[in-house]
Amino acid sequence: MFKGSIRIAAVSDAAAMATIYAPIVRDTIISFEIEPPTPEELAGRIAATLKTHPWLVAEQEAGHETEHDRRVIGFAYAGAHRDRAAYRWSVDVSVYVDVRVRRAGIGRALYEKLTRILQRQGFHAAFAGIALPNAASVGLHEAVGFKPVGIYEEVGFKKGQWQDVGWWRLSLSDADGPPEEPVPFAALPANIMA
Repeated sequence: MFKGSIRIAAVSDAAAMATIYAPIVRDTIISFEIEPPTPEELAGRIAATLKTHPWLVAEQEAGHETEHDRRVIGFAYAGAHRDRAAYRWSVDVSVYVDVRVRRAGIGRALYEKLTRILQRQGFHAAFAGIALPNAASVGLHEAVGFKPVGIYEEVGFKKGQWQDVGWWRLSLSDADGPPEEPVPFAALPANIMA
């Protein structure tokens, strides 16, 4: 079980996140990006995302006594599912964990915090696209309640071949009437992580 802490990401976390994310982009089909984003690119993404959606980081002690000796070991975020207005109650979510600390409950802990915030914002459903095969990601998503909804066959070309992406859905609300507008992340109370 994960014993570190989870907090809202800051643009200053971009370099640490780039270190985690670069080998995923470069060496796997997990991300459909082709070139790893620079820390500056990630900083821009973080700043833009936090206006409307949550972006979280998981940290663990780096073996010292001060708060400055904490290390980012994973991150998760949400974003708009699609641009058209009727989609605004749905979000896409992603989680990435440092390869050295996977299978320690970090992804689950990040998703549990992330989905609670998304519920507070008034979103109705979260979707996760998983490049297949990826048994570890499928297992994580299903363990936190995502249900499979379908596969986009041969939707991306990476690593010399066509890749499939499976989609999973997590219900964030069981309301069936007209929803209220989602609350932008930046408008939530400062103690949202409490």
